[in-house]
Amino acid sequence: MTRARRRRIIRTRRTLTGLALVGSISFLASMTDATGLLLTGDFVSFMTGNTTRAALALSEGNLYHAAVLICAIVVFVLGNAAGIVISHVSQRRIFVVLGCVGLVLAFASMMTVQNMLFVRFYMIVFSMGMVNAAVEHIEGLPIGLTYVTGALSRFGRGIGRWIIGDRHIEWTIQIVPWGGMVLGAIAGAVLTRLTGAHALWLVSLFAMVLALAAMLIPRPLQRRFNQKIAPHRSAVARMK
Repeated sequence: MTRARRRRIIRTRRTLTGLALVGSISFLASMTDATGLLLTGDFVSFMTGNTTRAALALSEGNLYHAAVLICAIVVFVLGNAAGIVISHVSQRRIFVVLGCVGLVLAFASMMTVQNMLFVRFYMIVFSMGMVNAAVEHIEGLPIGLTYVTGALSRFGRGIGRWIIGDRHIEWTIQIVPWGGMVLGAIAGAVLTRLTGAHALWLVSLFAMVLALAAMLIPRPLQRRFNQKIAPHRSAVARMK
């Protein structure tokens, strides 16, 4: 086997592993979003929708609902930041991030008392922000886990480039997170209609199973799915 062929095989395996992981995490995110939407009436991972709804609430004078949604957006941002910090200090980044997501969802599922429902809502939102730190790109191509507008945009632009003669097809992987989100939303809706708030337990269990499955991915390969932390300029100067 030639070296070039071996490299192609390794690259294909990396890509397929990454796509399976992205599809599974997108499934988890969308299942959680559908469950959260049915339980609370608001999105827990689709912050574009919450931004629009917050603006509409403000235009209608509904300051209470606008404040709830704006706080959700802030909590989602903080969840993203927490995911990066947690992953930075761990050797098994994907396992740790998904494990933390599963734990937060498990705690959220315990919040069934009426005066704790807002805490449950924000805990779910926080977990959905955190899950974005699990995988950031596949072979250099950016991937969104809790939103697919960017993926669909990149997919559409890829079609346009293909029509005008560009025969690169890497853009086709953008359909994977969209497919995962469609299937996850269907699963989340069905589970919630069948089991009510208990669906959160099942979602948290799925996150835990996904975390354990991620343990099978070698650490060097896991590191390829995430952006490297750029060293501080002063640290670079000291190294020189």
